[in-house]
Amino acid sequence: MPTTVAGRFTDVQDPFFSYIRDITYATMVTVDRRNRPRARVLLPVWEVVDDRPVGWLASYRTPVKSAHLAANPHTTYSYWSPRQNALHIDAVSTWAASEADKRHAWDLYVQGSPPGVGYDPAHYWRGGVEDPGYDVIRIDPWRVQLVRGSDLRSTVWTAPSGSRERTA
Repeated sequence: MPTTVAGRFTDVQDPFFSYIRDITYATMVTVDRRNRPRARVLLPVWEVVDDRPVGWLASYRTPVKSAHLAANPHTTYSYWSPRQNALHIDAVSTWAASEADKRHAWDLYVQGSPPGVGYDPAHYWRGGVEDPGYDVIRIDPWRVQLVRGSDLRSTVWTAPSGSRERTA
């Protein structure tokens, strides 16, 4: 049975960032209008804002991804290592609404967030933040599950029920 941590993300923040630094790439799962899953491997960056994890995903706004998120913004991001450590993040994912968000995400990729996770987005978007192909998805988790491979101990964090406006 998993240990449940409701509300305080700081209780799982260190292992959360440790798993992300170790694993780096996540599998993002969306669903189409017929509720069929679609998975893709990518590299989001993460930070903590007001004791909540927030992810940012530099991305091309492809027709498939756009249609999936428009129909159902609920997504799952999964990280897995050969040591069987796993991190599953259930979230609401939405296209960033502002140029400030796009700039913020760009900067997090460049600096690494967490440290060691990121890249120079200019390798993909040569026009910088203003590149017309550059877009950003904001990831607002409502549930995080950490599974330790050595003993399969599981810890689950859930967002406080009063702060789920973006996630319900």
